[in-house]
Amino acid sequence: MFDTILAKLTYDVAIDLGTSTTLVGVKGFGNILLEPTVVAVNKKTSQILAVGSEAKEMVGRTPGDIVAVRPMRDGVIKDYEMTQAMLKYFLHKAQTIARRMNGTWKARLKIDKPRVIIGVPSGITDVERKAVIDSAKFAGARTVFIIEEAMAAAIGAELPIDEASGSMIIDIGGGTTDIAILSLGAIVSDETIRIAGDFLDAELQNFIKEKFGVQLGDQTIENMKIEIASLDRSKLSISVKGRGIKDGLPKAQEVTSSDIESTVASVLAHIINAAKQAIESAPPEILGDILENGITLAGGGAQIRGLSEYLTKELHVPVKITEDPVSCVLRGCMKVIDNFSLLSRLQVDE
Repeated sequence: MFDTILAKLTYDVAIDLGTSTTLVGVKGFGNILLEPTVVAVNKKTSQILAVGSEAKEMVGRTPGDIVAVRPMRDGVIKDYEMTQAMLKYFLHKAQTIARRMNGTWKARLKIDKPRVIIGVPSGITDVERKAVIDSAKFAGARTVFIIEEAMAAAIGAELPIDEASGSMIIDIGGGTTDIAILSLGAIVSDETIRIAGDFLDAELQNFIKEKFGVQLGDQTIENMKIEIASLDRSKLSISVKGRGIKDGLPKAQEVTSSDIESTVASVLAHIINAAKQAIESAPPEILGDILENGITLAGGGAQIRGLSEYLTKELHVPVKITEDPVSCVLRGCMKVIDNFSLLSRLQVDE
């Protein structure tokens, strides 16, 4: 009875807890938040100064006693306390926005004790999964449900996962790439590798340092990747600013898409190999379905120019990008939380 009452006084919340970006949706209101997974902390006092976008603005610009912490690494929690504080902030902010959007007196009665569903990488351990659940409960969640990101992405991309035919999804996030082949509502074959957007950023950072003698900050690297990373021979360029390796002075450098193309391709080679392993592990009957239906790309990494055509050539299977790939996992979580029977079937046990 108490849980029934709470259900009427709270909003159900879906979270895509990413290494680089966290997305939060509220049932009945859709996607509410898209925030960097970053927390700014005063090292001397341990005081949290900012979370999300405000904290990201401090990256590389803070005095020595203020650090910008990324509490997630490779899709899992690396700083338990910071993750708890961050989730508490995001949950409260999302529900506050929902109450304002509702605008009724009933909305003002809603309390911050939601039922929460969170997408996690397929390959995380039981300990890592429990850390996510405990963090969400500490942050104020009444009940926490966990589903695999590959499944959530497939649902968000509206793949026919319940049919007796194979569907394949590749979700390239910040910390992990989740690859899965699904049929009859279950994952038939999957691979999760901790090589994704952050790994590409690190490789690009090293490349620019070695080739041009310039040390670039994390935000500059990310912006460069978004602006010019390509696999379709695009002739794009960007002027980046950093610190010269030899003299330590500020230095501007022009970088083109062709300069970094080989680095992008070398990182994608790991993803291609993982996709091939997932395909090789699948039953032969399903492979015909994948050849006919193709592979769907999701996640922020799917936005690299020419990626779908490049993967089509490498995997010999048609590859397409889902609509709004960044929010694909969250869309899947939102659909699942709207359907409790589906939620109970798909959730990963605590």
